[in-house]
Amino acid sequence: MRRRLINSTLAVVLVVIAVFGVSLVIVESRTISNSAQESVDSEALRLINVVESRLLAAERINPALLAQQLSGKRYALVEIPGRAPLEVGTRPTGQVISSTAEGEQGERVTVEESRSAVTREIGRTLVIIGAVALLAIISAVLLAVRQANRLASPLTDLAETAERLGSGDPRPRHKRYGVPELDRVADVLDASAERIARMLTAERRLAADASHQLRTPLTALSMRIEEISATDDPETVKEEANIALTQVERLTDVVERLLTNARDPRTGSAVVFDLDEVVKQQIEEWRPAYRGEGRAIVRSGKQGLRAVGTPGAVAQVLAALIENSLMHGRGTVALRTRVTGNQAVIEVTDEGPGVPSELGARIFERTISGRNSTGIGLAVARDLAEADGGRLELLQQQPAVFALFLSRVALKRKEPERPVR
Repeated sequence: MRRRLINSTLAVVLVVIAVFGVSLVIVESRTISNSAQESVDSEALRLINVVESRLLAAERINPALLAQQLSGKRYALVEIPGRAPLEVGTRPTGQVISSTAEGEQGERVTVEESRSAVTREIGRTLVIIGAVALLAIISAVLLAVRQANRLASPLTDLAETAERLGSGDPRPRHKRYGVPELDRVADVLDASAERIARMLTAERRLAADASHQLRTPLTALSMRIEEISATDDPETVKEEANIALTQVERLTDVVERLLTNARDPRTGSAVVFDLDEVVKQQIEEWRPAYRGEGRAIVRSGKQGLRAVGTPGAVAQVLAALIENSLMHGRGTVALRTRVTGNQAVIEVTDEGPGVPSELGARIFERTISGRNSTGIGLAVARDLAEADGGRLELLQQQPAVFALFLSRVALKRKEPERPVR
């Protein structure tokens, strides 16, 4: 492309120089020739006037006098009737410029000048025009190279940007070139890079969230299956199988919610549900894990609460808090339900050292963890809570007290029946 731009620019310049240069040469040549001819004609008229004035005054006409009237290396021939011709100067050879003037008494003056002077003048003019044309060509080459670089370099950069996008590097360059068309292409590529980056981030987040949220239900389901395989009591098998089916339903709900959030994070499925059932389910699900660690999990507080939200999402939030207490806390984990205003609150606390002071303000950020964990659980739990219009907060750092706030639905009081009169 760079070569094509240079060649096209040079072609245009050469055509312009050829058209105007040839025209200028023709005009200048004619102008010089006409000027030389007019000078010779003027010289002949001047000499004939001198000759006539001398004849009328009956004065002598000699070559020395006429030579004073000639300019340059010109030749003059004066012919007077009845007298011998007078020659002034050396007659030129070759091509000449000639002019003849006649007087009233029959006298004639002929002035001649060699055309070589005109040829030299035309030659100097051609040299000047050629130098100007050469300068124009050199300037055109330099400008063409500069313009070609200005246009070709951005295209090379844009090609490299597109190649980087294709190779999986979606970082926008935010580089502009001062050419509206190229800047428009750069804008489109940067916008595409940002969209690809958001898509890759969403995919990575989905993968991380899926691995974290599916781990707990799969672990609990595995424990139930182990309980079933380890017992011969039909009642125990039936009870554990029912619990396992409940966990399978919860696992299905988790997968559906992950896919829904991946398509549109704003999509919600909040309903009115019994908060006691979700709390009870989580305690039963996590009790074997706590029993295996020699710890207990209990609940307290107000019962019979109904809240607005997605039961599966609320269960995931509680599971994340309970698992966090299992991994980082100590002693008994307590789930306490209470009411504040028009909100139902579930508090999760343990007897451990709590959250370090330097992590208190950032505990819900992704990749932030006080131990060797992924740092995803609490961030996902907060996102799930906010998706249903609730919120998840750290009320106290030492010991750690996490609180899930949900919109509460007040139970309608049954009005007493009035006696019929």
